[in-house]
Amino acid sequence: MADWRLAVDIGGTFTDVVLLDAASGRVVVDKTLTTPSAPLDGVRAGVTQLLAKAGVRPSDITAPIVHATTLITNALIEGKTGRAGLVTTKGFGDTLLIRDEHRYDMYDLQIEFPAPPIARELTFELDERTGAEGVVLTAPSVADLDRLAAQLAAAEVESVAICLLNSYVNAENEQVVAEHLRKELGVPVCISAEISPQIREYPRMITVACNAATMPVIGPYLDELQKWLSAEGFGGSVLMMLSNGGVVSADDAARGPIRLVESGPAAGALAGSWFARRLGVERLLCFDMGGTTAKACLIEHGEPELTNTFEVARAYRFKKGSGFPVSVPSVDLVEIGAGGGSLAWVDQFGLLKVGPESAGADPGPASYGRGGTTPAVTDTDVMLGLLDPAAFLGGDMPLDPALAESATASVAGPLGLSVMDTAAGVHEVVNQNMAAAASMHGVEMGVDLRGITLIAFGGAGPVHACGVADLLESNRVIFPVNASVLSAFGALVSPVRIDLARSLPRLIDDVDPAERDALLDSLRDEGRRVLSAAGVADDAVVFRYGVDARYAGQGNEITVWVGEGDSWPATPQQVHEAFETEYRRIYGMAIPDVKVEAVTWRLSASAPAAEVEPDASLPANTDATPGAHRPMVFGRGQDAVDTPVYQRTALGAGARFDGPAVVEERETTTVIRPGWTVEVAADGSLIADRSTS
Repeated sequence: MADWRLAVDIGGTFTDVVLLDAASGRVVVDKTLTTPSAPLDGVRAGVTQLLAKAGVRPSDITAPIVHATTLITNALIEGKTGRAGLVTTKGFGDTLLIRDEHRYDMYDLQIEFPAPPIARELTFELDERTGAEGVVLTAPSVADLDRLAAQLAAAEVESVAICLLNSYVNAENEQVVAEHLRKELGVPVCISAEISPQIREYPRMITVACNAATMPVIGPYLDELQKWLSAEGFGGSVLMMLSNGGVVSADDAARGPIRLVESGPAAGALAGSWFARRLGVERLLCFDMGGTTAKACLIEHGEPELTNTFEVARAYRFKKGSGFPVSVPSVDLVEIGAGGGSLAWVDQFGLLKVGPESAGADPGPASYGRGGTTPAVTDTDVMLGLLDPAAFLGGDMPLDPALAESATASVAGPLGLSVMDTAAGVHEVVNQNMAAAASMHGVEMGVDLRGITLIAFGGAGPVHACGVADLLESNRVIFPVNASVLSAFGALVSPVRIDLARSLPRLIDDVDPAERDALLDSLRDEGRRVLSAAGVADDAVVFRYGVDARYAGQGNEITVWVGEGDSWPATPQQVHEAFETEYRRIYGMAIPDVKVEAVTWRLSASAPAAEVEPDASLPANTDATPGAHRPMVFGRGQDAVDTPVYQRTALGAGARFDGPAVVEERETTTVIRPGWTVEVAADGSLIADRSTS
């Protein structure tokens, strides 16, 4: 009996859908253009097409539908958020403007930061105060609360963020204010004590402000989605992919949308982890290039690294500190504006640039024929012969080479180059951008990425992966089956998981076990509630414990994980040892005879991911016969090369061929550059190795 599982991933340009029969392993995939102004339209179109292709009825899908999305990060980057209000303690109304007073570039006199997600005129101060030890010194008066509600109503806010001083220690005042505003206003209200109960005023406030600003974006969408699924007869609930690589119920996602900020890329990282374990590769770099952005994520020992702070909406993509430092657990990755829709332009110095601005889905690259006139990466790939304009999306969405050439000519003129050399230059620059971003990410993590194996996915990833690998001095690239929709597949292999944290600064040796356990009890209760809402039984929940710690007197912490169980699993000595081991790994030394301070206590509540096993029994066939040839250009000033074109469905396990070559499938194209050799693995993956001679 079939057991169908459905996953959806809304990207900046395309919406990907994957259908998997967990009983037989059959996988069916589809892509459709994202509809930014009404994202549900693209989802409906993609799901409807997919079900028709698979011959499946909505009622056949009874398992939860897993959903990843870039709606939240795109809303924050583009400033297309809801009209949110912010309530804070009297005297702290300028916190979002002051930030943390850190200048990401000391010598830039025109330094820029993104505009706060909640404007100063929508920030309201309240006469209240909680002390640093958690004692309520001034409770908000009823008169002040009534006045506040009237001001917010007059401002016509669609949601409210509440961030009061020291509320991470005692949330009583925040809860009183929230209860009053929910009753009086009838709009979504979130409090920092639930979204980010951690020390440091600016990170806590910007996190809850971003959350409130995106609640009017995600809430109505999820309501519409669930109504449509119910009307169509789908039997499964909706689970939303979080930035940490876990999934939760749609209701929990609507209350905390900031946790979805890297939802789509996290799903891709989880898919990369799944393939790493499946292929027995200990260490690789996920390279995910879609229509709008490119992402790179390091996988070590079969798992992606996690970070407790993620920066979104950077003013400058390579300058840490130029965005919003939201305090949410996230897969540690780098994301830049380098996708198939990234636009080429000439700067004031006459230099060719690519991105970060993207054509997106509307109007899309010029060759889409939807009104775009500026050349995008996809346009130049068409001109170079890397993409067959007649075969894009299996021929369902043919591209127009004449429009691509006309758009590229508009950039070639100012550069004084031929149109073909300009196209090759765009291809080269975008590869350089992606390789540089990945290298910088490695430097920030203290990892040398030279020589690392890449796993390439996303609609444009397989087109550019060998070029990026050349720049990273990598000798192997893996092109998995269904690479174009791998992020959507990753959502199917993600565990139900929530990561929670609460600050309670104490020297490790002075921690009161009763105080610590009371804090952890509240985190465990919240973890059980979230997982229960996602359909997980209490006895299936696994708790993992960690702590952000530092040497006493330091200003920054590192996170150490100390074990699993139903209670705190480590002695003070074991915490000391774990901290010093991690500190030595990062900094190459430890500091003897200095006490260790725990600042924030962390709990991860999770349940194992559903076991899925796609049918990967590819018949053996060592014959590799191209179905066609076409001229392709692989560099500036180079002549076109008559290149063999293979159909992926025609390649059997064990087949080998040399580059240059192209492997086509409906959803993507794999470009094998000269100097690379490909072998088809037993599961259908293409394993490309670079000649080092």
